[in-house]
Amino acid sequence: MKTLEYVFVALIVILVGLLILDSGVLEPRMVLRIASDPENRAVEPLIQDWAEENDTDIEITYRSSTAITRELAKGAGTDFDAVWPSSSLWIALGDPQKVVQHETSVSRSPVVLGLRTSIAKELGWIGRTDVNVQDIHTAAKEGKFRLSVASATQSDSGALAYFGFLHALSNTSEALTMETLADPAVRDEMRDLLAQVDRSAGDDDWLAQALVDNSAAFDAMINTEALLIDANHKLIAEGREPLYAIYPADGLALADSPIGYISKGDGDKETKFLELRAFLSTPEVQDVLSGQGRRVVSAGSDTPDPTIWNPDWGIDLARSLTPVQTPSSEIIAEALRLYQTDLRKPSLTVWLLDVSGSTDGTPIQEIKDAVGALLDPDAAAARLLQPSPRDVTILIPYNHNILDPIVIAGDQTAESEQARRLIDTLQADGGMDVFYALYEGFEAFRPQAEDGTLADFLPAIIAVIDGPSDTETRTPLLAHMDQTPYTRDIPIHTIAMGDADPDQLAQLTRLSAGRLFTGSTDLAEVLWAARGYN
Repeated sequence: MKTLEYVFVALIVILVGLLILDSGVLEPRMVLRIASDPENRAVEPLIQDWAEENDTDIEITYRSSTAITRELAKGAGTDFDAVWPSSSLWIALGDPQKVVQHETSVSRSPVVLGLRTSIAKELGWIGRTDVNVQDIHTAAKEGKFRLSVASATQSDSGALAYFGFLHALSNTSEALTMETLADPAVRDEMRDLLAQVDRSAGDDDWLAQALVDNSAAFDAMINTEALLIDANHKLIAEGREPLYAIYPADGLALADSPIGYISKGDGDKETKFLELRAFLSTPEVQDVLSGQGRRVVSAGSDTPDPTIWNPDWGIDLARSLTPVQTPSSEIIAEALRLYQTDLRKPSLTVWLLDVSGSTDGTPIQEIKDAVGALLDPDAAAARLLQPSPRDVTILIPYNHNILDPIVIAGDQTAESEQARRLIDTLQADGGMDVFYALYEGFEAFRPQAEDGTLADFLPAIIAVIDGPSDTETRTPLLAHMDQTPYTRDIPIHTIAMGDADPDQLAQLTRLSAGRLFTGSTDLAEVLWAARGYN
């Protein structure tokens, strides 16, 4: 009898299992993998809620827009199903194979000049709608303000501003052409405009935060309207003067936050992407984006929030946004190559490389490999970070002493190769004193400071540190920085490896408006990121 009961129960279990399988409940959930710019983090909780309700797994990997461009170069071979950079410029550059479909703007943010309100008043720019790129160029050249602009090859606002500048200087409303890029007059004007840049960066968000944190070093930035609004909230909270938004009358550029599907022949996945895209246009999502200061088309409220869209900050929602045309991928690539190798302000970079005893074994090999990659011309070109003939790179290995500096003038391939061979011979030994190394790093800039050419460069010290440093020379270094005016114009970017103490380095980066990087994962990528800051 019991045997029959067991058989009956087993049949019921099998029947239920067959019904479940037939219903599809146990089928694997569809997975959508999206490469997204970090600016979209705020809406991820809503996206994940939507995914759960729609039996979908959505995996969002946050990458810079330039990294998304490199991913798109793989075409349909990429592991991602969709991309969501900050601007369609990066899709146009990275997708010559045209694998991206259903590209749609999710929100928009114009690129503006954010200028301290008092300076905008002195210039008579409050309330004006006719301030153009040449006006900005002239005022910066006359020293009316210190201009900060992120790198055109490494950041969104920097790239968009650069193409806006090119349009304005070439006096065309049409898409840029190779003839325009080859025009000596346009190149000379652009080179002179970029020569007025006082600080650069490899990241828009960092640039905005650096302005908030370092009022002595920044008083103007070119960035997105959304990041200007965010910076103003922070400035007002600290009782400080907000920025005023200047929309260039010519050459207006727009971050349009496009999301696009990478076609691989999966119709069901394409349908699911289109459903997600439709969800992103709902007031629920658009309200979150609007709360970030990003312009949307379907917000739940028709009344703009005055704490965000504040006309006293020059924010003009009524302004017609007609951005410059996006060029072809070939034009974009050539324009960015020109920026990096010819038009931008040249870099004067001192790299301090820790070769103390704490780096023995794996760490020093990681440093050698990372620096070797940094000096490889093909790797640099792939990241749009190739040197220009006017750059100067100084490599200074250090422990408790300073080893012989290695100098690379401009884009000299032979000198770079020699530097790679010398770096490869380094041995880990001795104690470590990064403060003494920083003093010597500043001394490397003294010739340019004394002959008056330092302002012709974007200077920076980038220090790689593997462990806690001796501190006996810390106070003398800070005194030297206080007593030596030119050091105030040189940011210190630090790369913390291994047991390096971030708190020990934070004061240096704060004092100099530099950035603290962590090199605990992929040191080569971190060095590339730091390189993008000048």
